Amino acid sequence: MAEAKRLVMDHRDQAATKLPRVLYVEDSPQNRDVVRRYLHGLFDVIEAEDGEHGLERAASDSPELILMDLSLPRLDGWEATRRLKANQALAGIPVIALTAHASREDQVRARSAGCDDFLTKPVDCDLLIGTIRRHLNGKANV
Repeated sequence: MAEAKRLVMDHRDQAATKLPRVLYVEDSPQNRDVVRRYLHGLFDVIEAEDGEHGLERAASDSPELILMDLSLPRLDGWEATRRLKANQALAGIPVIALTAHASREDQVRARSAGCDDFLTKPVDCDLLIGTIRRHLNGKANV
């Protein structure tokens, strides 16, 4: 009986400390690894390696925020963001472009596609975390 009670208490503790879920859509395993390490312990990071998979994960895993690379195979980040923002169920999820495309035109294009913010790679850890927190302002455990 004590073991069952401990398991219930452990489950309650985990639920109370649920981390905000962040979907990172990025085709480079190295970039995913860096961001995963930056966000470890602060956010529940889930990943997708292309825009199509990113749309699927957004619909099935209910992230609270999406980090979107713009140069992706199969479906690029610009189009994936347009589709996210066109889907009423997903449109409210903040999308932050995280990209090597650093020109002013790229920023304008990303915002036009629906990105809520724009960060360039390589990204500073503190800047990334601060930007995510700013967009999740008001949510628990952020």
